[in-house]
Amino acid sequence: MNEAEAGIAGLLLRLESELLDPTVRRDRDRLLSLLSEDFTEFGASGRAWTRDEIVEFLSAEDFDPPEIEDFRCRIVAPGVALVTYRTASLDAGAGLARIANRSSIWRQEMGQWKIVFHQGTPAGAPATRPS
Repeated sequence: MNEAEAGIAGLLLRLESELLDPTVRRDRDRLLSLLSEDFTEFGASGRAWTRDEIVEFLSAEDFDPPEIEDFRCRIVAPGVALVTYRTASLDAGAGLARIANRSSIWRQEMGQWKIVFHQGTPAGAPATRPS
């Protein structure tokens, strides 16, 4: 990965982290600035979401942000990047970890990176984390 690609990867990791921040998720204006007008999401639940639907849903969601693991970024065309990573969140009461594989396509639009597509896929049955 060259220096420019590393810079893009760092920026997209920051933006993906922002999208997992409960404060950002409830900030309609910030979400609209991050999501492309033609944004689509295939959620871990199996549901497909449009930009307007996901903005509405996130504004009312009670959310405990997961950890991002194994973040990778690949430039697939000029101004277009694919990021992949895993998220892990712990249900402290049950002692279970929820793991999901995630992918996003980001595109530069008028000099700003915006997410065009996101997919979350459960990574098997919840695993018990050692205490």
